[in-house]
Amino acid sequence: MLNLQLPTDPRWANIAAMNLEDILVDHAYCEQKAASSCISLIVRYPDLERLVDVLTPVVAEEWEHFERVMKQIRKRGYQFGRPRKDAYVIKLSEFVQKGGGRMQQLSEFLLMNALIEARSCERFKLLWKNIQDEELQQFYYELMVSEAGHYVNFIDLAKHYYDPEKVSQRWKEWLVYEAWVLKEMEFRPDRMH
Repeated sequence: MLNLQLPTDPRWANIAAMNLEDILVDHAYCEQKAASSCISLIVRYPDLERLVDVLTPVVAEEWEHFERVMKQIRKRGYQFGRPRKDAYVIKLSEFVQKGGGRMQQLSEFLLMNALIEARSCERFKLLWKNIQDEELQQFYYELMVSEAGHYVNFIDLAKHYYDPEKVSQRWKEWLVYEAWVLKEMEFRPDRMH
C-alpha cells in the first residue's frame, strides 16, 4: 500500500529500542511538526473547504499523538530535550518543485506530507512488531494505523485538487527521490526518520 522503494532495515527497530529516550523525544517533535504542517496548509489554503475539513481532524489527531508520546517520555523519567534538525524532512523539502500554479504547489506539499506519513507508518510497524515493551507495541500499532490513514488523506487531496495522472506520476518521482535520500543519509538510530 505504501509503495516505499527502500524498506527500512528491520534491525533499525532493535537499535531504536536501545535508544528509546532519543526515539521518543524525536517522535514527539515529529508529531508536533505534523500537526504544524497541517495547520500551515489550512492557513495557506483556507478557501479549500475539503482540505480544511479533511486536515482539521488530522491536526487534532497529530496533537493527541504528541500528547501520548509526551506521556510515554514522562512515564519513563526521560527528559523532553531540545528539537533537532530533521535532515530527512529538510532533504525532502528540497525536492518540492517551485513555480507552477497554486494547485500544483499544493499537490507538492501534500505529496511531501504523504511521504513522511508513509515512512512513519512503516517505522511504526517495525516498532510494533519488534519492540519488547507491550505497552509501546500497542501504542505503535495504533499510530501505524493512524499514519496510514493520514497518508491516504494527503494522496486523495492531491488528486482532488490537481490532475490525478500528474499526481500519480509525480508520486512515483517522490518515491524514487525518497529512496535516494535514505541511501545517502547518515544512519541515525536515535531518529524516527
